[in-house]
Amino acid sequence: MRLGDNPALRAAVQRGGAVIPVFIYAPEEEAPWPPGAASRWWLHHSLRALAADLRQAGSQLVLRRGPSPTTLRSLVEETGATAVFWNRRYEPALSSRDAVIKKELLAGGLEVESFNGALLNEPWTVQNQSGKPFQVFTPFWRNCLTKLMAVEPLPAPRGIVAPNRWPKSLPLEAFELEPKLNWAKGIQAGWQPGVAGAQAQLARFLTDAVMNYSEDRNLPAETGTSRLSPHLHFGEITPRQIWRAVRRYAAANHISEATWRSWQFVTELGWREFSHHLLYHFPQTPEEPLRSVFKHFPWHRDVAFLKAWQKGQTGYPIVDAGMRELWATGWMHNRVRMIAASFLVKDLRISWTEGARWFWDTLVDADLAQNTLGWQWTAGCGADAAPYFRVFNPISQGEKFDARGLYVRHWCPELARLPDQWLHKPWQAPPEILDHAGLRLGRDYPTPIVSHAIAREVALEAFAKITRHRKGAPARGKY
Repeated sequence: MRLGDNPALRAAVQRGGAVIPVFIYAPEEEAPWPPGAASRWWLHHSLRALAADLRQAGSQLVLRRGPSPTTLRSLVEETGATAVFWNRRYEPALSSRDAVIKKELLAGGLEVESFNGALLNEPWTVQNQSGKPFQVFTPFWRNCLTKLMAVEPLPAPRGIVAPNRWPKSLPLEAFELEPKLNWAKGIQAGWQPGVAGAQAQLARFLTDAVMNYSEDRNLPAETGTSRLSPHLHFGEITPRQIWRAVRRYAAANHISEATWRSWQFVTELGWREFSHHLLYHFPQTPEEPLRSVFKHFPWHRDVAFLKAWQKGQTGYPIVDAGMRELWATGWMHNRVRMIAASFLVKDLRISWTEGARWFWDTLVDADLAQNTLGWQWTAGCGADAAPYFRVFNPISQGEKFDARGLYVRHWCPELARLPDQWLHKPWQAPPEILDHAGLRLGRDYPTPIVSHAIAREVALEAFAKITRHRKGAPARGKY
């Protein structure tokens, strides 16, 4: 969804002749993970922004609806095209689809080539000493860094030659990506899809937040993160462009390369790479745990608990604030994502797959690789995972990372008048404190749907049952 650092577009332009930019919408080809509701909203506005950028370059965006193989063949016949270029995707369903398309087009005598337009290193180029994929982040990223001596993004083409006659295009509205009931006002207020929005976020982050990122990224009441994740997912900005921007910022501020390469923000780019590495080499992981022992974990099925979590009505303020932020804005602060995810899989003992599905539908930055890595990390069933016995305490996490309660009071306004001492555990507040705050538990705000202390012990016992056959089960811990 961009003109700059777009190797497929650059190859088409350099080949000479007319170039026809095409977007084919075929969500059924992405099953079982077609775009969720929040992603569809973003896609609508990203396509609109891309079409505007192409018009400024003297071109157009042709919109078609799938299936992709027959749609492409039809376009080739309509236009007399002799080459088809695209940038690769790494989701299992799309990777398989693209392989079929490439084979069919090559058989038809066309020039066909796909490119890396999304990652610093492609998944098959990074291997451990045994020639196998990494399953631990630190050695993976150390290996990646040795390959990133000079990462330079491609410039946008100066001009794009238009055909003598454009093929027909669907109107964007035909995709029906926007909701019929306008629940997206909060998302629209907080985001600007498109290249311009991505560049604005990057400039804001480098100006205001990058130097304090290691500390502020854990504070949900602060704008301490880059908020670039949806722009990265939709290809409105690339990791190469971000890498170059960070390098230039460091040079302008006399920061050594060794220093900025070790920054936590740069490491987060590494985690994004790692997630795609895992998804490519272990394509079953969106549905199945990487650690096979977890196939036997006794997950709890409880529709009422799941809905309470989804709606931000668990009775634990930091969890509820995060889930309400997600619903309102299509995004949730990363620290709170970990807390909310831990609460679902540890306190409620509901499968990580349920959480992954909910995030997939509600996040504007829903990315199959990162969504899978994040949930399996929290559940303790994936690569480089947090051990299952590490259970986030929603009370102490709230007190530590939202000490003044700014985040909770914003998203749970019914708790706004509680003193800081009781804000993250309102059920422990004395009656007179609750009265003074105008708060009646069970009516204005729910009492906890589970006891964290008891739920933690139940979760640990469930974990012990699936590990007893393994000698030396891990010791218990808390977080």
